Amino acid sequence: MKSGPSELFGEGPARQGPKALPGGPDQRLGRARRLVRSGAFQEAYSQGRRWIGTCMVLWLRAGDDAELRLGVVASRKVGGAVERTRARRRLREVFRKHRHHLSGKYDVVLVARHGILKARWDELVEEFMELAGRAGLLDKGQRGGG
Repeated sequence: MKSGPSELFGEGPARQGPKALPGGPDQRLGRARRLVRSGAFQEAYSQGRRWIGTCMVLWLRAGDDAELRLGVVASRKVGGAVERTRARRRLREVFRKHRHHLSGKYDVVLVARHGILKARWDELVEEFMELAGRAGLLDKGQRGGG
């Protein structure tokens, strides 16, 4: 008997998300690691701690419950629905892949800028790491050397 929706439609078993390799960092970005309440985004904006790049703006939210969770935003200035979705996906991925380099009691809000759609992946990574360094989020071993 078929159990999940993907198996009902002949797609095979449901795809599993990124898991931690034995001895490697946990790269999952589940609900507990994301900002979902609009109030948390407003707190980040009202605290005014932001660093601006060509592809993204990094906002920090300090608070008792802050623990390097991620919130992503892409306004209509970025483009239509497809472009905004792609921009948010790229921001989530760059954060997810490099979260293990970050430390601090902050939540991060990444706001997409129009340049994110044309930027190469290595440019996104470089800009994210630069903004994180300027914000003081990088582990001591990651500062200065990238």
